[in-house]
Amino acid sequence: MLRMKEPSRQLRWERRSQTPLLVLAVAFTVAYAVPIVVPDANAGVHRACTVTEWVVWGAFAADYLMRLGLSTAKKAFVRTHWLDLGAVLLPMFQPLRLLRLVSTLLLVGRRARMAPQIRLTTYVAGAVVGLLMFGSLAVLSVERDAPRGNIKNLGDAVWWSFTTMTTVGYGDHSPTTGLGRIIAVGLMLSGIALLGVVTANIAAWFISRFERDDRVERAQTAAIAELAAEVRALRAEIGRLGGSATAPGAGAAPGAGADVPAQVPEAVPAADAATAPTP
Repeated sequence: MLRMKEPSRQLRWERRSQTPLLVLAVAFTVAYAVPIVVPDANAGVHRACTVTEWVVWGAFAADYLMRLGLSTAKKAFVRTHWLDLGAVLLPMFQPLRLLRLVSTLLLVGRRARMAPQIRLTTYVAGAVVGLLMFGSLAVLSVERDAPRGNIKNLGDAVWWSFTTMTTVGYGDHSPTTGLGRIIAVGLMLSGIALLGVVTANIAAWFISRFERDDRVERAQTAAIAELAAEVRALRAEIGRLGGSATAPGAGAAPGAGADVPAQVPEAVPAADAATAPTP
């Protein structure tokens, strides 16, 4: 009996580390949001949140190094996972919280896409919620203290994120700083990309339904054609058998009708002779 091929060590590591990394991503979300939503928190809370952010980034960096070490083709791994490498190296150039946010979002997205049990719809919904939340927090953190900023609370930031991701742009709230506008560009591009993914997913669903209905219809048509051919063949066979059964009666031999009484032409003269007077 053939044994199923066992998964590689890299694949086993990715399966085992997926849930812990997602838990760390949730911890990063809380650590990133607390100083923005509660800016009056004491210095210890801010310090703990910063440490948590760096620990989560370090965990993702260690995960990348582990997968690289377990890979059998390391050059191909680096070439195909260049976005992961960029997300790991990004916060090292300039220790900004926003860079840690971007890198963590990239790494979480890459690890989530590698999970086979996560469907595309679930991933898109999670990406929309994540981008809305992080976009709101990011723009609030850079626009709240801006001299001409008009995004001063979390409600304004969430509303601005919605209008930006859907490319509606009412203009009642808009970023005034350079970093805020960079965030806006990122949300616009992400919203367009996610909208395209959703549209393509819906179109693919309709196409698959139409193809499935078409396959069923073609199968039914083929079954009906096959049944009609069998009926025609059966009729032809019945006709052939009926023709062979009537052929002997049409050309029967003289002795074939012996059981039918024959008419004797001499019967009438014989009766006349019997009634004639005897001389």
